[in-house]
Amino acid sequence: MDSSQESTHEQSPAEEKKTSRRPANTAFRQQRLKAWQPILTPKNVIWIFFVLGVLAAIVGGLLIYASRMTSSIEIDYTDCGAKATNNFTLMPSDSVKSYWRNNGSATVNAQWKKTENLTISYKGFEVTNRTNCSLQFDVVQDMSAPVRAYYHLDNFYQNHRRYVNSILADQLLGKEVSTSTLESSSCAPLAIEIQNGTTRQIYPCGLIANSLFNDTIGRPISVGVTGNPIYEWSEDDIAWSADRDLYEPLEKPDYNLIVPPPNWRERYPNGKYSKEFPAPNLKNDEHFISWMRTAALPSFFKPWAFGNETLVAGTYQIHIVDNFNMTEYNGRKSIVITTTGPLGGKNDLPGILWLALAGFFIVMSLLFVVGNFLRPRKLGDHTLLSWNKVPSAAAKGKGKAPTGPSIGMSTGRDL
Repeated sequence: MDSSQESTHEQSPAEEKKTSRRPANTAFRQQRLKAWQPILTPKNVIWIFFVLGVLAAIVGGLLIYASRMTSSIEIDYTDCGAKATNNFTLMPSDSVKSYWRNNGSATVNAQWKKTENLTISYKGFEVTNRTNCSLQFDVVQDMSAPVRAYYHLDNFYQNHRRYVNSILADQLLGKEVSTSTLESSSCAPLAIEIQNGTTRQIYPCGLIANSLFNDTIGRPISVGVTGNPIYEWSEDDIAWSADRDLYEPLEKPDYNLIVPPPNWRERYPNGKYSKEFPAPNLKNDEHFISWMRTAALPSFFKPWAFGNETLVAGTYQIHIVDNFNMTEYNGRKSIVITTTGPLGGKNDLPGILWLALAGFFIVMSLLFVVGNFLRPRKLGDHTLLSWNKVPSAAAKGKGKAPTGPSIGMSTGRDL
């Protein structure tokens, strides 16, 4: 066979099939699968908005109902050291907020008194010149377990960028960190300290650790009951387990090298760690772990304890060692005792937002009704739309497409 015959040789259908990159003529490969293509007529839009409004209203109502299934009492004791006296006196009415599952916002009167110049023992070391704030309040009805206690801080900006970054993860994991590494870390200016010509490391370093909430909140004591029984709550397991994995104790602490943060030193002899008063085991200090998870908003709650028994209705008294000063930056602090509902603590905001969304949908549906009544729009015949036409046999994949263009599909392209 000569070269002219070879040049005029045509490919067989089998050879053409092997070399062709054309997708198979199937509904899936050619994008002809059935699809729902709704036509948004005015009537359809009106019904859609109305149904969405009804559904949103139902969700909002359920969220508010779940929120109202809880009972809580919040007592602001910020001004106890400045305004309380040595005897129980009535607290300002705006310092007490409460909500009760069966009684709504029943009025609760609380009293406070302060005791100054006390000596408090912290793990065997006595600290003098402390102020104790005693709060006495009524629990209107039984608070069923679980009962949770929080402290609430307002106008405290844990979300400040420099504050959030003021931490060294390796140090919290119990690893040995060089002084130069610590000095150049984001913990500065609370990373190192020079004492009598010796450079020492602050453990734990940073602004977050130094500003740790250090009030000591006692357990509720029942008043007027024989023996004044104490409501037992636990301060364990209040931090997330994932957060506890971020902390480890120091294996071989060098007490000549590390010193407590400035705000911690009153609890240690001469403001230093020692074998008798060692550095804290951060992995077991769940108040510290909870504090180190910074809050996103300037008003936030942090867990303090929880109880697994019913807090019976009656009069209770709580003693708080008042160490954490909030008046320097116009902040407020409160203690909160609350039960939990199906969705957690009392919070009406999600339900209110859903009800607002429901109102928006219903108002929009009414506006469409009015608009359609005043200025109705003439609609075309939707049966003439391209996807409502009967496709050709080739479009259905029943045969090989003929040469030339076929009936236009919804894409408007030729097959």
